[in-house]
Amino acid sequence: MAIVDITIVPIGTEGPSVKDYVVHIHKALKQYEDRVKVQLTPMSTILEGELSDLFEVIQAIHEVPFKEGIQRVATNIRIDDRRDKAVNMQDKVRSVQEKL
Repeated sequence: MAIVDITIVPIGTEGPSVKDYVVHIHKALKQYEDRVKVQLTPMSTILEGELSDLFEVIQAIHEVPFKEGIQRVATNIRIDDRRDKAVNMQDKVRSVQEKL
């Protein structure tokens, strides 16, 4: 199981807000709910699932702003792929909170 932190930045929007694009991206993510866990954060979206599924999802949501008329998109991706033991998003957060 891998965890991906992804930020999709539409370039050339009419104003500074990108919330409408985030909404469209999260609507597109609904079709993957059976394979990928999704967590919206104030600055990015966290995805959790099998790496092959995550790459499929990343490609699909990268295309969303283009479908909305944007001509340029910058997508930043960080992948945490730990294979020595099974961990998920909640495990990672819980581990830190226990030490606080």
